[in-house]
Amino acid sequence: MPSTTPQTSPRRQSGLTLIECLIGVTVTCMAAGAVVPSFGRMAEKRHLEGAAAQLKTDIQFTRSMAVTLDEPLRLRVQQDAGGSCYVVYRGPANSCGCASGSAPVCAEPDSLVRGVRLPAPAGVQMQSNVSSMLFSPLQGTVTPTGTLRLTGREGRSLHVVVNLMGRARTCTPGGAVGGYPTC
Repeated sequence: MPSTTPQTSPRRQSGLTLIECLIGVTVTCMAAGAVVPSFGRMAEKRHLEGAAAQLKTDIQFTRSMAVTLDEPLRLRVQQDAGGSCYVVYRGPANSCGCASGSAPVCAEPDSLVRGVRLPAPAGVQMQSNVSSMLFSPLQGTVTPTGTLRLTGREGRSLHVVVNLMGRARTCTPGGAVGGYPTC
C-alpha cells in the first residue's frame, strides 16, 4: 500500500549568506586598497602635466604676441611662501611681479598681459634658472634661454626648456614621468 503522505522536496533558499557577503566585501576592500595609492600618483601626474602644458602654451603665446605686436615682452618667474607664479608683461625688467599669495600685479596696469599663480597647496611648485626672459619682436628670439622646473608633491618633475628661438619643449629628468623624453 502506498503512503498517502505527500513527499516534499527540501526547499531551496535563494540569496546570500552573511559569510558570502563578508567575503565579497573583503575582496572589494582589498582591491580598492590596492588601487587608491595609484589614484594619488595619477592625480599628481595630471596636475604636473597640466601646469607644464599651461606654461608651455603661455611661452608660445608670449613669443607670438611679441612678434604680432612688434613689441618686446617679458616672462618673469617668482617663488615665495604662497607658491610660484609667472607674469607675461611689457615694460622694463622687474616692473611686474607677484606679491606673496596674491595675483600678479604691475606698476603700470596696462603692462600686464597674463599672470598665473600656482598656489603652494595645489602641489606643483615652479623654479627657474633665470628670473625673467625677454622675447624680442624680431623673429621671436628670447634672451636669456631658460629651464623652468615644475615639481610635484612626490618629487617627480617636468622641465620646460626654452631655446634661443623662443620655442619650448617638455622633458623629465631621469624618466621620472612616463610619456616624456628624458632631459
